[in-house]
Amino acid sequence: MALKTRDEYLKSLRTMRPNIYKFGELIKDVTTHPATRRTVESHARGFDAAHDEKYADIFTTVSSFTGEKIHRYNSLMLSMEDVIYNSKLKRMMYRLTGTCSGGLCVGWNAMNVMWNVTYDMDREFGTTYHGRLKNWILDAQKRGIVVAGGLTDAKGDRSLSPSKQPDIDSNVHIKEVRQDGIVISGAKTMICGVAASNEIFILSGSGYRDEEKDFALACVVPRDIEGLTIVEARRPSDSREYEEGFDIPETGITQAYLLFKDVFVPNERVFMCGEAKYTGRIIEYFTANYRACIGACVAGQGDVMIGAAALIARANGLSAATFMNKLVDMAVNNETTFGMGIGAMALGKKHPAGAWVADSLLAHTNKVHVATLPYETKRICQDIGGGIVETGCFPSFKDFIDPNYGPMVQKAVKAGVNASAETRARAARLIEWLTLGAGVPGCMHGGGSPDGARLVVRFRTPLEEYVEYARNIAGIKESLPEPEKKKK
Repeated sequence: MALKTRDEYLKSLRTMRPNIYKFGELIKDVTTHPATRRTVESHARGFDAAHDEKYADIFTTVSSFTGEKIHRYNSLMLSMEDVIYNSKLKRMMYRLTGTCSGGLCVGWNAMNVMWNVTYDMDREFGTTYHGRLKNWILDAQKRGIVVAGGLTDAKGDRSLSPSKQPDIDSNVHIKEVRQDGIVISGAKTMICGVAASNEIFILSGSGYRDEEKDFALACVVPRDIEGLTIVEARRPSDSREYEEGFDIPETGITQAYLLFKDVFVPNERVFMCGEAKYTGRIIEYFTANYRACIGACVAGQGDVMIGAAALIARANGLSAATFMNKLVDMAVNNETTFGMGIGAMALGKKHPAGAWVADSLLAHTNKVHVATLPYETKRICQDIGGGIVETGCFPSFKDFIDPNYGPMVQKAVKAGVNASAETRARAARLIEWLTLGAGVPGCMHGGGSPDGARLVVRFRTPLEEYVEYARNIAGIKESLPEPEKKKK
């Protein structure tokens, strides 16, 4: 059963305990409720792709443990090629859905990060985390599950460390260590794809010192575990989630707040418990691979925007070739972030535990590009589409099909001779969704802030080494150190 079908995946979600809320309502079935069914549909398309000859090479692989065919997002990434397939999968998922499918992404990266970190901890401390993780991965591969990843804590006052917060639950922490497991409480926020996931891989949200060891944890919990309340966040265009027709696509993403209250996690699901020394390494490894691969996410959505821009041009009665220079600019942006990520992977290395880690300097440089270039791509897409796209100023689907005045609305919306009014409306709403609405992924802060990425670039850029290159080429014999700071 390693390769689940769409139907098996949907069934697995329907059997879970309802613990997700939105707008004050308990969502009893995430596969049908309007607030969650679109993100479930996005993830379900990954299962379809695994059984489609056209995409199977990207969406499946063989287990490094058993040799059996499995979903790629349940696999260990043991080579540069494996990590490149991570990018290929992300780009293709965006091409198939137009949006983020976080349950096929973040948990996958988290388990690979912890594969390396548990190896290091076991060697130093004599712990047994690595074996536990192997057993969980084998089980995940056997069940073909979707795993979201939870890093970002609520944090609280940014000027205070976690233990100094007025409310300790601002960060997920270990409340009690028992012989058979741990009890955790606290909040993780803005976590993607939770409603579409079977389990959630929880990681420390930052690097901690020993005095903050209660916040140093890594574990996996079922999405419906007792004590966990999930609140879906409100996103742009949420008011259209309950509508039908072309006003919103059939795909989408959700982000959630995870509210843990005295949640018991058994030992076999715990992969870090107080080893603060290694929390920085979690962040280092996670951001290296994640920020390399995130360039594929925005490239994939950019590919869809190129297609949507061509569609709206034709629906407006113009040839897409009219805008070819702008379409090329969009393509260059896409390939820049995708290629930067591939470069980071190519310059990466294999950890002694076996999992591949991308080059951190290039990966964080890529994150800076991800926080800028996609917005230019969106601007160009709006530019090509015209006012019907950028302003969103045309009637809703319900008005469009109204038996009394709908025909007049359709006459007003129709433009190109070869395109119906509905085709123009669908193309316009798609671009609105991709560039202004709920389809916008977290380009700026998704996967971490660009300022944080810039800090990594700053500290990993060997300035004095570069000074030596320049000094030698210029024939400068004397050293030229930084001037001392003037005392005030």
